Amino acid sequence: MKLLQALAQDRAEDLAFCPLVESSPQETISVVIGRMRDRRCGCALVTEAGKLRGIFTERDVLTRVLAKEFSQTEPISAVMTPDPVTLTPQDPVAEVIRRMHAGGYRHLPVIDSERNVLGVVSVKAVVCYLVEHFPAAVYNLPPDPAQRQSAREGA
Repeated sequence: MKLLQALAQDRAEDLAFCPLVESSPQETISVVIGRMRDRRCGCALVTEAGKLRGIFTERDVLTRVLAKEFSQTEPISAVMTPDPVTLTPQDPVAEVIRRMHAGGYRHLPVIDSERNVLGVVSVKAVVCYLVEHFPAAVYNLPPDPAQRQSAREGA
């Protein structure tokens, strides 16, 4: 299968979701950051009754919490991104990549039609998908696309 065909055919639900870290809007910044660290996850989804309300990412720690010297005892709702860009399980992988690229996002929540959280797709999952499905194309690329591969070196 060709790359463009696969990107149009395969869906967000076919990608590996990252470990889910959820938080209520009232939890403190320090508690949420601690949970993200413990679970080695780059984001937390802020939910109420299972419905997505916002997202809090590693980037938010740097640009909102530390840069603006927020107290870590403040609620996460004070520094989350409300109503984040989302995906549905049926969105094509091409759309996942387009939304990530357009917004500069590394994590996108996957929700159903009622805004129930199903998971999170990370840029790492997209890269793993590309490597798994198209290893020859990925592994054989030179570091610079304009660069030509020279004669083999070494033994």
